[in-house]
Amino acid sequence: MAKRLQYGWFVNYMPTAWKTPWAPTSPEDWTDGKFYVRMGQMLESAGVDFIMLEDSVTVPDTFGGSMELEMKYTTRSPKGDPLPLAAAIGAATKNLGLVVTMSTTLYPPWMLARTLSTLDHLTRGRVGWNIVTSTEDRAVQNFGMDTIFEHDHRYERAHEFVDLVKQLWDSWEPDALVMDKETGTYVDHTKVHPIDFEGEYFRSRGPLNTLRMPQGRPVIAQAGMSNAGRDLAAAHADVIVSAPKGKESMKEYRDDIRARMEKLGRDPDSCKILYMVTPVVGETVEEAREKHRRMYELDPDAIMRKLALMSSGGNTDWAQFDLDAPIPDDLPDSSMLAEYRRVGAGRTLRQIISGSSQSESLTLVGTPETIVDEIEEVMDYVGGDGFLWFAGGGGLITRHYLSDVLDGLMPELKRRGLARDKYEHQMLKDNLALT
Repeated sequence: MAKRLQYGWFVNYMPTAWKTPWAPTSPEDWTDGKFYVRMGQMLESAGVDFIMLEDSVTVPDTFGGSMELEMKYTTRSPKGDPLPLAAAIGAATKNLGLVVTMSTTLYPPWMLARTLSTLDHLTRGRVGWNIVTSTEDRAVQNFGMDTIFEHDHRYERAHEFVDLVKQLWDSWEPDALVMDKETGTYVDHTKVHPIDFEGEYFRSRGPLNTLRMPQGRPVIAQAGMSNAGRDLAAAHADVIVSAPKGKESMKEYRDDIRARMEKLGRDPDSCKILYMVTPVVGETVEEAREKHRRMYELDPDAIMRKLALMSSGGNTDWAQFDLDAPIPDDLPDSSMLAEYRRVGAGRTLRQIISGSSQSESLTLVGTPETIVDEIEEVMDYVGGDGFLWFAGGGGLITRHYLSDVLDGLMPELKRRGLARDKYEHQMLKDNLALT
């Protein structure tokens, strides 16, 4: 296998693993961003393409109808805003891409377009936008609404939203900035255009009041798993992150996305498909297996945290179900429930939530050599473009885990030509080799 792969790291701007032996010196050390700035520098040193900063804007109370376990276990709160953190990481790095999560349901399009344009200027062309539509009623209630829009309706609005912000980014022609000292003209006004957008859900006159961004447009990322999500990703994404389980599902997903792109007239090679995994690295396979067992070992606290996390990710209270019975069939439909039913057929809820994360495409456990052997085998079969690393198990990150992957696994990937030795370009879209 000769193809170099792409790598990102998915992280929440939240408390780190504060109860472990590898915790920072103070439980609130994460709030000033220094841990994550240092993480960005470590990712850059290892040749990772980008850091993806997740976001959500709610203090969940779905589990048991209370915020108690959320405040105890910190599944989604407390959390900082990823946008200023991205700027801080950008100031401390030179090449690492910075992909920020912003919701088409919660942000005004013009404000989102200008914010990303500004970040792209601050980082000299290293910004990406992770498109989400949000899922929680509690989130939209912070913005004056009662309930979240129905699933497919959110994606209809998202298509129009993305069309609008693309037009705003294009409202400045590439050569609008002239800085002509003879005439005293900074910008040629004939190359800056109102867009007069009139859609079903959004209106905007435009233009933006920022200069055209270095990349022209940011790299667009999306995690489309549902049918509507896959359509949105196929239409707009430069990078798709996904977690189909196992190599057969990974191949089916990639083939489906590429077919949808071709149907829309897009070149499938213009988009990178990355699979979410949590590699567990040891000096021996046995050591790695023991680490993996500890990572996913579910004591009573871990069970409650996982159920609280599942509840906060949708609008289903998982506290109401018997842990030692299968998932009920009469729950409202959602992509999350459908996936849990699929992977958990014939098993109890306790059995389903034990073991590896359902958010992983592969269970990569072993030495750097054995893990890369498996990566080569799977990617030869699947034909994908790379991986999005994330800290599984408790979901709270430590420098120790970062070192396992960045100092243990990444060098072996480089030795086999599967990871970069250096950044060839300044801008994220160029380092991702987007055509």
